[in-house]
Amino acid sequence: MKFSKEQKLLLIVLVVLFIDQASKIWVKTHMQYGDQISIFGLNWAFIHFVENNGMAFGITLGGKAGKLFLSLFRIGAVGFLIYYIRKLIQAGAGMGVLICFALILAGAIGNILDSAVYGLIFSESSYHGGLAELFPEEGGYAGLLHGKVVDMLYFPMIDTYLPEWLPIWGGDRFQFFKPVFNVADSSISVGIMSLLVFQRQFFKTPVPQTEEQPPIAAAVHSVEEE
Repeated sequence: MKFSKEQKLLLIVLVVLFIDQASKIWVKTHMQYGDQISIFGLNWAFIHFVENNGMAFGITLGGKAGKLFLSLFRIGAVGFLIYYIRKLIQAGAGMGVLICFALILAGAIGNILDSAVYGLIFSESSYHGGLAELFPEEGGYAGLLHGKVVDMLYFPMIDTYLPEWLPIWGGDRFQFFKPVFNVADSSISVGIMSLLVFQRQFFKTPVPQTEEQPPIAAAVHSVEEE
């Protein structure tokens, strides 16, 4: 059975979304806020449950207004990505480029689901407050588009203190990699990095637009000619 490009990309998006949402729901319903579990007994790889109101890797915007703006921005970005991917397919773009954009799309949708509905379907997670409940009788902890994004992947591969003789930062604690993130964040990052590293020709200047050839087709045609 031969799958079309659209079907292959849809499958990628669905697989990423399933892994992302399954991991978030498991963490939310099996771990208290701040709980940490070592992965395979390693001292630099953990499942560490935190939540944030903002963007990837815990970056935040201020207050409820910032949260609402971010949620609406994400929805708009997803709509644009779907439109853009359709244009790329119509223009005959290669699967490498399409897969990169599919990963970015899947990650964006994954975090939108947290922001859009988690506040409605989960009770609040808190330190020493018990486990969050799915579909609590008293209702969720926040309104539509005001849910928190669940993060759990934490890889502090380097955790040390800088030498005292170092100017300004001497004696300070240094961690790499410090951010806590999720599968959706990873999907977005892998998609962007793969696009930048392995699909660099995609960003080269397209040939001038003609009446017969729309801009996106011109760009892809330029790449294929090289």
